[in-house]
Amino acid sequence: MQPPPAAPSPSSAARRWRAPPELGILLVLVGLALAFELLGWAVVGQSFLMNEQRLVVMVLQVAVIGVIAVGVTQVIITGGIDLSSGSVVALTAMVAASLAQSSDAARPVYPALTDLPVIVPLAAGLVVGALAGLVNGALIAGTSIPPFIATLGMMVTARGLARWYTHGEPVSMLTDSYAAIGSGATPVAIFLGTALLFHIALRYTRYGKFTYAIGSNCQAARVSGIRVARHLIIVYTLAGTLSGLAGVLTSARAVSGQAGMGTMYELDAIAAAVIGGTSLSGGVGRITGTVIGTLILGVVTSGFTFLRIDAYYQEIVKGGIIVAAVVIDHYRRQRRLEGG
Repeated sequence: MQPPPAAPSPSSAARRWRAPPELGILLVLVGLALAFELLGWAVVGQSFLMNEQRLVVMVLQVAVIGVIAVGVTQVIITGGIDLSSGSVVALTAMVAASLAQSSDAARPVYPALTDLPVIVPLAAGLVVGALAGLVNGALIAGTSIPPFIATLGMMVTARGLARWYTHGEPVSMLTDSYAAIGSGATPVAIFLGTALLFHIALRYTRYGKFTYAIGSNCQAARVSGIRVARHLIIVYTLAGTLSGLAGVLTSARAVSGQAGMGTMYELDAIAAAVIGGTSLSGGVGRITGTVIGTLILGVVTSGFTFLRIDAYYQEIVKGGIIVAAVVIDHYRRQRRLEGG
């Protein structure tokens, strides 16, 4: 008589199925949405989730932050940081808007360059963003200065250039074809398309493998043959390009370019990435988590507005969420090190 087969050990069962890291963040998103739904009925006597217009506005508001956060996530995975994205949004918004003015504008920035095809201001915004990211990457990779300092310098410089570009004057009277980029569900489609593209790039290409390797152990990545400096320049250039795309979306939605656009966007993008599970120590993070983190920020902002809670309370709660996410990441990393 043969003995009965041994029951699988808990460790083998755990190896057979492991919950995706985004599951916990997704549950937080669902819990927040349900909490605001209950508070909505209790406080204002209305439904938070059953209002289609409110949900559409919420997603539209976070789409621009989400585009930036996709680029910032990749920077953080390498062990870096990008504080310049909000200022780059302002600069690219000004440049793109100046090339998107119609012939009806009273004082066009470039009188000879009105009614241009929409591809011209779009390309200009992307190029300006890419150049800002290229400078960030070159400074970090070429001089080994901390990413915090390099991108802080770009943050101040880009904001100053945005103000200098038209001496603080807003750029208005943009063409209908340019305004269409920011109308309807187009920003959301661009955000989701961008997130899908870079999710695939990080999960299934050499670009992603190199990005995670540099963030996990930069010296080991260099020894294994990865050209770390070149790859960092590519990552920061892509992040700058996405900030440029966000600048185009912002100016197209507002149908104007203003030097004050993008203020604090960089912190919201970093918050979305960290809330979504991206480790500030590098080497850990997913675009899917960042998308959920972006939606969490949107739910918090929209929910507080729905409950008629003052805006400064929103900032306090948002700061608390960021700190909590970082603390959780710290303990998660500590447990990983102890387990390894």
